[in-house]
Parts: sequence; C-alpha cells; structure tokens
Amino acid sequence: MQIGEVAERVGYSFRTIRYYDEMGLVTPSARTPGGFRLYTELDVYRLLVLKRMKPLDFSLDEMRELLGILDALDGRVPSETPREELFDQLDTFRAAADARVEKLRDKLTMAEEFAQRLRDEAAGRSDGSSPAPEAPVLREDAAAG
Repeated sequence: MQIGEVAERVGYSFRTIRYYDEMGLVTPSARTPGGFRLYTELDVYRLLVLKRMKPLDFSLDEMRELLGILDALDGRVPSETPREELFDQLDTFRAAADARVEKLRDKLTMAEEFAQRLRDEAAGRSDGSSPAPEAPVLREDAAAG
C-alpha cells in the first residue's frame, strides 16, 4: 500500500506517518523505484498500535520499546531476552495502560459533570426559574467558620 491508503485506513496524516518513519517506529517495508513508501498489513498494525498508545500519553521511547517487545514475541526480530521476561515487560505496559485509562475515565467523568452543570445552568436561566447558584462552601472554609 502507498502512504495515502495507509493514512486513510489508520486515520493519520501523511506527515504523522512520515514522522514515525523518521523516528524509526514504523519504517515502510519497501519503496517503489521512484522512492515512494510502500507499507504492508504489518506496518498498518504497528501504526494502529501507536495510535492506541498516543491518547494514553506514552512517549516515543515507550512506543518504540513496546513495538520491540511485540516484534520479539512474534519472532519478527531476534531477541536474547527470554520469552517470559518479554511477557513480563508486556504486562508492565498493560498495567501502565490500565492506569492511564483509569485517569482518562476520571477526567471524562469530571468533564461530563461539568458539561451537564452548564446545560442545567443554561436551561434554568433560559426559563427564568433559577438564579445563579451560590459558590459552594469548601471544606476548609466550613471547618474554619
């Protein structure tokens, strides 16, 4: 596949795909005689792994490390690391992903509550039935007063 088809399938821009190539994360499997990048299904899979890691704020080094672990486990690259250790490393990434997902869930819950509060406030003001809410009393203020 050429970069345009890959970009469409993965949902990345050409620029992002080229950047990951420059960083050595996903190198095209081949090039045409004219120098155009050619990608395989495995390359698309690797880009999708990166796409799933990005919202969890994994660094480029962490992305590179995980791709290396996956490559070693699948036998695509030779590895002197015992398989059991590779699975332990994979489990460390899984635990990190789980923790980051939980943080995102917390942020999403807070954002949804905020958006609902704004909707409620807008609905209350549009029908004139509700004055602006008073500022909540903070626990520290309540204890002091």
